[in-house]
Amino acid sequence: MTTTPSLAPSWRTTAWLNTPAPLTLEQLRGRVVLLHAFQMLCPGCVARGIPQAQRVAELFAGAPLVVVGLHTVFEHHDGMKVESLRAFLHEYRVRFPVGVDAPDPHGEAIPQTMRTYGMRGTPTTVLIDAQGRLRRQVFGIHDDLLLGAELQTLLLEAAATADDRGSAPSATAGCDASGCPVPGATG
Repeated sequence: MTTTPSLAPSWRTTAWLNTPAPLTLEQLRGRVVLLHAFQMLCPGCVARGIPQAQRVAELFAGAPLVVVGLHTVFEHHDGMKVESLRAFLHEYRVRFPVGVDAPDPHGEAIPQTMRTYGMRGTPTTVLIDAQGRLRRQVFGIHDDLLLGAELQTLLLEAAATADDRGSAPSATAGCDASGCPVPGATG
């Protein structure tokens, strides 16, 4: 028996960087979302997670996919304020939007979005499909090839859903029994 994935919970943030306005999952419907949860003092995030998220943002530019960072601080709170994060993002040339996870209202160490998603630490990769459903969550370093395959699967699903609704051209437009021509190719 197959279960339908549930909608991803809303993010609870206090600030956004690298974007003119806060982002919500509702705004991003129709696009695949890679949410990269990190801390700027997390060695795995700095060495592997953030560079991976940056590569995805660059390689999938133009695709119906958006990379969003979530700075989710559960330790060293005094050293990881918004001003420090702004400098960190500049220094590491992080260009994708980054939200700052809202602190727990009761003073607990785990911030709100991290708690809502049940994250075990950082880095955490969260994949949300174009319908806003939580499809995968990985704690630790996520294998590049596996991540690429998962993203492509979600992008193909999004295209198929759009095709079913008649709102996007078919990926096989211009194809016939003899093949699929490359646009602009001669010969």
